Amino acid sequence: MEASRRFYRAALAPWGSREVELGGETAFGPAGSEDLVLRPGRPSGPLHLAFAAPDRATVDAFHAAAVAAGGRDNGSPGPRPQYHHGYYAAYVLDPDGNNVEAVFHDRSG
Repeated sequence: MEASRRFYRAALAPWGSREVELGGETAFGPAGSEDLVLRPGRPSGPLHLAFAAPDRATVDAFHAAAVAAGGRDNGSPGPRPQYHHGYYAAYVLDPDGNNVEAVFHDRSG
């Protein structure tokens, strides 16, 4: 549980996420919207979590922070044109093996 807390605390910091303790559970997210909740127990299975980033710099910062916090690189920051023009993302495996993505959808051009 502590490894997951440490990972999400760092990985979500580029969004200004906060951490709230809820009687044995830990929630992360912007103030008033702490929607990602970690609870003790066995992992339910690998998930894919995607967080929308406001810009490429946030994607880059997410990847660097997540890897520094013990995540395993699963796709460094860069364009993913196979999804659509302007799709910029990075992927990291969290301590439980979940694929965590930060993605910026650049619709400017």
